[in-house]
Amino acid sequence: MSDALRTQLALLPDYLGNHLLLSASALLIGLALSLPLAVIVTRQRWLQGPVFVIAGAVQTIPSLALLALMVPLLRRIGFLPALLALILYSMLPVIRNTVTGIDEVDDDLIEAGRALGMTDRQLLVRVQLPLAMPVIIAGIRTATVWVVGIATLSTPVGATSLGNYIFSGLQTQNYTAVLVGCAAAAGLALLLDGVIRLAERARVRRSRAAPLVFGLLLLALIGVGLMPLAREARSPGAAAAPVIIGAKTFTEQYILARLIADRLRVSGQSVRTLDSLGSTVAFDALRTGRTDGYVDYSGTIWANYMQRTDNPGRAAITAGVREWLAAEHGIDDVIALGFENAYALAMCRTRAEALGIRSIADLVAHAPTLSLASDYEFFARPEWPSLQLAYGLEFSRRVSMDSSLMYAALQAGEVDVITAFSTDGRIDAFDLIVLDDSRQAFPPYDALLLFAPGDDARHRAIHAALAPLAGRIDNAAMRAANRRVDLDGDDVGQAAASLGLRVWASADDGGDAQQD
Repeated sequence: MSDALRTQLALLPDYLGNHLLLSASALLIGLALSLPLAVIVTRQRWLQGPVFVIAGAVQTIPSLALLALMVPLLRRIGFLPALLALILYSMLPVIRNTVTGIDEVDDDLIEAGRALGMTDRQLLVRVQLPLAMPVIIAGIRTATVWVVGIATLSTPVGATSLGNYIFSGLQTQNYTAVLVGCAAAAGLALLLDGVIRLAERARVRRSRAAPLVFGLLLLALIGVGLMPLAREARSPGAAAAPVIIGAKTFTEQYILARLIADRLRVSGQSVRTLDSLGSTVAFDALRTGRTDGYVDYSGTIWANYMQRTDNPGRAAITAGVREWLAAEHGIDDVIALGFENAYALAMCRTRAEALGIRSIADLVAHAPTLSLASDYEFFARPEWPSLQLAYGLEFSRRVSMDSSLMYAALQAGEVDVITAFSTDGRIDAFDLIVLDDSRQAFPPYDALLLFAPGDDARHRAIHAALAPLAGRIDNAAMRAANRRVDLDGDDVGQAAASLGLRVWASADDGGDAQQD
């Protein structure tokens, strides 16, 4: 077994247990709501249209969008918003199949039951539901597969699941992690489907052995689902709430979160990381105290949250961001790490030189014949209209894709320009040229370690442990760490450890980090 696979399998009990707990909880609650509702619909026909329309409308909402909407609705991240979204997704197949199964029971059998003096309740329990059960079970099996699959998308809202493998693996190009996550999710869906099928066969055949096998499988599944809770309960730091460090969905964030977590553990803190959070989710989690810290960027806060479109310069933006965070959200504990990871437009050097393009201003004349690729967020962020306003850019085609795939798409000639990140090691490795932003359409993006509001002993201890990070990571160090993961095949832990050695050695020597 390779070291890469062994590393990923070590995470499986936690990810699988959380995924199973989330999926099973959503299914059980969904069944508890759907089955009675379906029965009511068969008794009150006027409800059938509204119920099916609402349940069907939920299915038309993209699953990731529904999960994200639960965060502002509930003002929470993690298990609860993911659970609510999955409950809603589980209901349609169960309601539809239950109503269909009951409606398809032969009218002659209903009349025969009435002739025997059965009440409506007796007809439902003794005739309609037993005869409809195969159709109902089919709906439950469909809901099970849907829920297990969609649960992998709960990672960006802070719920631990097998999606942690997939999101982080795609971003860091760790395809062993992606394969383990996909295989585990598929295996879990098939296993739960098989357990439900076994229960149905036991009911039909009235086998003595089948219920025993079903019970053992059910107990095993419950045990797997409860493993993460049991592990937390018996961990040495279980009495005190762990420090929770958030991370967005790209390599640099994973490395920094691991670096911060390692430093806190050295200081004696119990730490948990929440990786692959959406950008807005990460910020909302911090300001509401759901996480204790994460790294954000001055330009992101300035443009996205403060809705500022001007660019008064690095010092003014950093000062304005600090003032706004303190005044609006009580976040007055901020550490500038020392490097900047800015948005920038980049092209392959050979293509840019052939077209005579060195700056974004040079790009304007060629843009109508070129394509631009960016990460999922960029075209919805204020930076994009600012860029258009500053330069009048209009591309022939705009493509949103996973940020980890943009560079390969550019190198392969599938797109002409990308929105690169200035600390990405692939800029040098792929021989890209970063176009000069002479009109300063992009604000500066200095990396800032933000801490949740609070001034108790716990918060002071966290800050004291991380204060030596101030100004200790320069652009070169961050770019080298990113390259180790994105190009050299190291895992995030190795890159964080390497960066940590450089950072803490600099701190111990009292030297000053130098900006590129």
